[in-house]
Amino acid sequence: MDHCAREYDWTMKRSQHRGRPLVPLIGQLRSYDHTWLRGDLTAGITVAALIVPKNLGYAGIAGIPLQNGLYAAAAGAIAYGIFGTCRQISMGPSSGLAAVAASAVLAAGLTGPQDIASFVAGITLASGILFLLVAVLKMGWIAQFLSRAVVTGFLFGAAIDVVVGELPKLTGTDATGSNPIQEFISWLGTLGATHPATLFVGTIALAVVFGLRAVAPGIPGALVLVVGGLLASAVFGLGNKGVALVGHVPSGLPSVQVPDLQLMWDKVGIVAVAAVALALIGFSQTAGDARAFSAKHHYRIDINQESTAQSLANTAAGLFQGMPVSTSLSASSLNDHSGARTGLASLTSGATVLLTLLFLAPLFSNLPQPVLAALIIEAVVMGMMNLREMRRLARVQRFDFWIAVTAIACTVVFGVLAGVIIGIGLSLLWLISVATHPEMPVLGRQPGTQVFRETEGHPGDEVLPDIAVVRFDGGLFFATADALEDRLREAIQSTPQLTGIVLDCEGINFIDSQGAAKLADVVHLTREAGINLRLARLKPAVRATLERDGVVERLGAQMIHGNVHRAVQAEQAATRPAPDGESG
Repeated sequence: MDHCAREYDWTMKRSQHRGRPLVPLIGQLRSYDHTWLRGDLTAGITVAALIVPKNLGYAGIAGIPLQNGLYAAAAGAIAYGIFGTCRQISMGPSSGLAAVAASAVLAAGLTGPQDIASFVAGITLASGILFLLVAVLKMGWIAQFLSRAVVTGFLFGAAIDVVVGELPKLTGTDATGSNPIQEFISWLGTLGATHPATLFVGTIALAVVFGLRAVAPGIPGALVLVVGGLLASAVFGLGNKGVALVGHVPSGLPSVQVPDLQLMWDKVGIVAVAAVALALIGFSQTAGDARAFSAKHHYRIDINQESTAQSLANTAAGLFQGMPVSTSLSASSLNDHSGARTGLASLTSGATVLLTLLFLAPLFSNLPQPVLAALIIEAVVMGMMNLREMRRLARVQRFDFWIAVTAIACTVVFGVLAGVIIGIGLSLLWLISVATHPEMPVLGRQPGTQVFRETEGHPGDEVLPDIAVVRFDGGLFFATADALEDRLREAIQSTPQLTGIVLDCEGINFIDSQGAAKLADVVHLTREAGINLRLARLKPAVRATLERDGVVERLGAQMIHGNVHRAVQAEQAATRPAPDGESG
C-alpha cells in the first residue's frame, strides 16, 4: 500500500471517533506527493476531452439545452472531487440517468424548453435530497434491492427507447407515438420524406463513431465526431443545405437558480418516482465502481460518505440548471489509466469543463443535429445495450435472463420510468421468492467417512432408509417457517419406515419468535408420528432463542448434537433392537 493510502486509512480510522469525514479531499491533500500532480492534471484534462462531447449527447437525450449538460458535468465533478472517497471516479451525466430524466419529462407532459429544463433540474435536486437522506440514515444498502439482471434489462430497454427517438434526426423527418414501438412504426412511415443531406451526414457520422470504436478504440470517437461535425458544418455550409443544427449555445458560467417549485409540486408524484429511480440506479453504479477502484489501489471507501458526495453532486447540478449525475465507468477508467491519484483529477475535469463553457461553448451552435443523434446512439448502444451480460445471464441462470428480458419489454412498452418501477417490483418479488423458498437438501454419507453432504451430485453416497437427514439453508423466520414444516411433513409421509429425522441447522443463522414456534410445532408433529427429531450443528444464538421459548426443554437437550454424524449415531443407537435377554 502506498504512502497516500496509509495516510488515508489513518485519517479514516481517526475519523471514526469523531464521525464520518466531511471533506475527504483534505485527508488526501495532507499527504499529497508533488510527483502526483502531473498525473492528476493530465487525467483531469483527458477526461474532460472525453466527457464534453458526450455530455452534449446526454443533454440531448434529456431534452434540455446542451450547455446544461456541461453545467451538470462541471458541478458533479467538482462536488465529488471534494466530498467523494474514491479517487478515480469521474462523476457526471450518464446515458441511463438522462433516459430516466427524459421519461419523467414525457410522463409530466411538458413541451416548453424552459419548463423541461427546470423540471429536469428539479428532479436532479430531488434525487440529491434523497441521497442525503440515505446518507443520514446510513441506508446505502437499498441499492441492493435493484438486481443486476433488472438493471441490465432496464438499461437495454431504455437504450432502445433512446435510439428510436433519435432516428428521425438522422433522416430529417418526424415521428410520433406513446412508446418506442409506435414511434418506430411512425418513423418508418415518414421515410419517403427523408432529407438526403441529413441522411448522408447522419450515415457518415454513425460510420465514423462506430468505426473508430471497432478499429481504433483508443481514439476518443465522440471528440473526433464533434470536431469533424463542426468542421463539416463550417466548410460545407450544412445549415444552408437544410441540415438542422443544434442552435444557439451561449458562453458563460451557470448561475444558481432554484427550479420552479410550483411545477415540482404540480408533478410531485412523477418527481418522487423519478428521484427514487435516479437514486437507485445512480448509487448502484457509483458504489460498484468505487469498490472496484478502491480494491485495485488498496484504500478504503466510505459507502455512506459516497451517498453524501452523490447528494452534493446532484444538488449542485440541480441548482446550476443541470441534470442528474453519477459515475461513468468509461470516464473513470480513463481517469485511472491517465494517472489520477486523488480527487484533484476530478477538480481538474470540472475546471476544464468550466473553461470550455467560457471560451468554446458557442462553437457547438453549428453542430449538425444528425451528428448529435449519432453521438447519442453510439453512447446508449455501447453504454447501455450489454449483450455480453445478457449472454452470460442466459448461460449462467436462465431465470435471471428472463427477468432481464421482462425488464426490457416493460421499458419498451410502458416507458423508461415505468420500466424502472416495474424493475424494482421484479427485484422485490424475486427477493421475496428466494427468501420464502429456502433450500432444504437431503444429505447422504460419503462412503468410508463421517461426512454428510447433499445427495444431488453425489449419487453414490449412502442414504439411510430409516433416518432422513435434511439441511435447512437460511434464516428460520416468519417467511420460511411454514416451508420447514411442509418439508418435514413430506419426508414423514413419503417414507413409511422412517424412525428419525436429523435436521442439520448449520445454515440457520437467525430465528425469530415465529420460527421458534414453528420448530415447537415440528417437535409435536414428529412425536405424533412416532419419529425422533434431532438437531445438529445448532448455532449458540439460535439455541438461546429456542431455550427462551422452551423449545429446547420440550425437545430435550439430549436431542441436540454437535454434528450430523453424532446425531445419526445417537438415532441408530436409540432404535437398535436390544440384544436377547435384555429389556428395551
